[in-house]
Amino acid sequence: MTTANAAMFQASSLNHRNARVQSLYRMLFGLMTLMLIAPVLIILGTLIHKGGGAISWEFLFTAPTDGMRTGGVLPALLGTVWLVMVALLLSVPIGIFAAIYLSEYAGDNWFTRVINLAIINLAGVPSIVHALFGLGAFVIFFKFGTSILAASMTLAVMTMPVVIVATRESLQSVPLAFREACWNMGATRWQTIRKVVLPNSITGILTGVILEVSRTAGETAPIMFTGAVFFTPFLPQSVFDQTMALSLHLFVAATQVPGIAEEVPFGVALVLIGLVLLMNSASIAFRMWLRGKKKW
Repeated sequence: MTTANAAMFQASSLNHRNARVQSLYRMLFGLMTLMLIAPVLIILGTLIHKGGGAISWEFLFTAPTDGMRTGGVLPALLGTVWLVMVALLLSVPIGIFAAIYLSEYAGDNWFTRVINLAIINLAGVPSIVHALFGLGAFVIFFKFGTSILAASMTLAVMTMPVVIVATRESLQSVPLAFREACWNMGATRWQTIRKVVLPNSITGILTGVILEVSRTAGETAPIMFTGAVFFTPFLPQSVFDQTMALSLHLFVAATQVPGIAEEVPFGVALVLIGLVLLMNSASIAFRMWLRGKKKW
């Protein structure tokens, strides 16, 4: 290689400056990512340090005793599972069908704009307002009483915008060419949605479900007036029973129970986070399985 050719491929001062700027931005973005992860790690570390000693088989599989100073969290743990599962069964189908209508059927008119505005406003309503709505609508008007059903319906109304928005964004990410190919082959709109659009957007829909699980399991205000109780020694048998919940039990143990061991509230918080992580992990594993199946 001649000297002229070698000089041609040498980095110029502009290349060096661009490399330094790129390194600077890489460090900046890495620092921002670390700032997002650090609080999560600090919270988990604190809970494990202060509440890890309370975790045992007895803590997980027994009911509270001695005025909730001792014992375990089994009624609250099962109650939280009941609330989350019933809320998912109520909100996910309605949210998906609403998103399908808005994305695939509805035109751009005043009616759909009103619906979109309502979804945005519903997502921004404080949880205590949802609690009062659930009390008036499901507990009093529909006469469900304070029950799992009333609390789950309140949670479903509160979290439904998450499912609708995630599903609609996932549906709209499917290329229009997929739909046009099906229509050209004589498929109806619903056949196209059912056979092509939904299978290609299922992973995005499950992302919305994962977000809903996280929010539903951790809410306290919407269930305080609609179905959750401070204490009950009985496990729920149907959706018309009252139940304990981990989020409310954590609030009670941390603020309303005198003489309780310091590790107990942290242990309850650790169980709640563990339950949310377990449910989210199951949803993520199912999403990965579907994605892998689609590739094959």
